Amino acid sequence: MEVRTIAELIDWSKQVHRQLARRLAEDSVKHKTEMARFLLDYLAMHEKHIEQMVQGFEQKADAKILNTYIYDYLLYKPIVLHRASDQPYTELSFEQICNEVFDFHQQIIALCRNLVDKTELPEPKAMLQALLNMEQHEVMRLAQQTGRMYDL
Repeated sequence: MEVRTIAELIDWSKQVHRQLARRLAEDSVKHKTEMARFLLDYLAMHEKHIEQMVQGFEQKADAKILNTYIYDYLLYKPIVLHRASDQPYTELSFEQICNEVFDFHQQIIALCRNLVDKTELPEPKAMLQALLNMEQHEVMRLAQQTGRMYDL
C-alpha cells in the first residue's frame, strides 16, 4: 500500500494490525503447546484491540490533518510482519513469538518516531505523536502481560 497522507498511514496501520491478528489467531489453534496457544490467542486479541484504537484516531481527527502529506514515509523501509525465517508461529517457541511481535511493534514505533521528528506543522505532528504514544503504551502493556504469562 502506498502511504502519502496521515489518513493512509492510519489505514495502513489498521490493516497491518488486522493482518497480524489474523495470522496469530490462525496459528493459535495449530500450535503444539498450550502456553503458546494461549499467548497467540492473547496477542491476536490485543492486535484487534490496537486496530480499533487506530480506527478511533481516524474517526476523531480533523479532515485537514488526515489529508496532510507525509512524504518521508516513502523513504522509509517497509515494515516486516514476520522475520524468523518465514516460519509460521506454530513452529516458534513462546519467546520467539514474543520477539517477533515486539519486533513488529518496534518497527512501527520507529516509523512513527521518524515521522514525528520530520513533521513541522503542529497539528499533524500532534496527531502522529498521539499515534506514537499509543503504540508505545500498548507495547509496554504487551510486555507486561506476556511477562506475566511467561512467569506462570
